[in-house]
Amino acid sequence: MLAKVNSAALYGIDALLVEVEIDVAAGLPQLATVGLAEGAVRESKDRIRAAVKNCGYSFPTK
Repeated sequence: MLAKVNSAALYGIDALLVEVEIDVAAGLPQLATVGLAEGAVRESKDRIRAAVKNCGYSFPTK
């Protein structure tokens, strides 16, 4: 694990504590989201890629 960040997620009117763990490893680029199987979580990969790009970083394609 490279880093761990505390964040929050909204669930209705409640805010839930979320731990985000980041790891960098050799091999093919991959983005894995684990923990919840809701549609919003599955769709978050596109939002994460857009956020990385908008911060001025590149996300490797291969």
